[in-house]
Amino acid sequence: MKIKCVLIDDEPLAIKVLLNYFANFTDFEIIGTFNNSLEGLDFINSNTVDAVFLDINMPMMTGFELISLLEKKTRIIITTAFREFAAESYDLEVLDYLVKPIPLPRFIKCIHKIEAEYNLKNNIKIENHRIEPHLFIKVDKKMVKINIDEILFVEGMKEYIKVITPEKTYITHKSLTSLTDELPSDRFMRIHKSYTIALNKVKSIEGNRIQIFSYTIPIGRNYSKEVKTKILE
Repeated sequence: MKIKCVLIDDEPLAIKVLLNYFANFTDFEIIGTFNNSLEGLDFINSNTVDAVFLDINMPMMTGFELISLLEKKTRIIITTAFREFAAESYDLEVLDYLVKPIPLPRFIKCIHKIEAEYNLKNNIKIENHRIEPHLFIKVDKKMVKINIDEILFVEGMKEYIKVITPEKTYITHKSLTSLTDELPSDRFMRIHKSYTIALNKVKSIEGNRIQIFSYTIPIGRNYSKEVKTKILE
């Protein structure tokens, strides 16, 4: 079952940007786009909608006024060029607040929030349908989903990184620090200026080298004590 979304913004370009982003996420379906608040309101009140991406400053009726007229409970994500409305929006219990121009990494975080809310609301926690922890990285102009449990280690290469799994290696334009921050700190650790590893994938340690599958990975001098303590504990 797909997560049904509606986009409301009087700027066609803003809607186009969101549509391009959503094209990478097959679990989501855009069931309506509107440049007019009134048309958007009528559609939301007449259909099942899981999430609404809503601009604030629009002619005829603002985004906040639209929220006050909603008859059905749905999650609202504010999209605006103005930061100063954030406090007011959270008083209305919006799920997220995205400031234009919306960076793709920030959009992905919002997507994860919507997924979490949707799964909780629909009680999606059956063992045979368990949602695996994952992240998305951009590879060859498309967003690729990688389950965190599959990651062996990540290697930094100046402006790029390699994400290594047992089956495949993914290369993306991103910093090692940035991706490391997205990974759970209790399961991953930076062991070198160029490497972050999955702690549960370590096969052995010899001197200042770690073995993961068939890969031998160096431990940086400044990381050595902390790394060995963490792994051997």
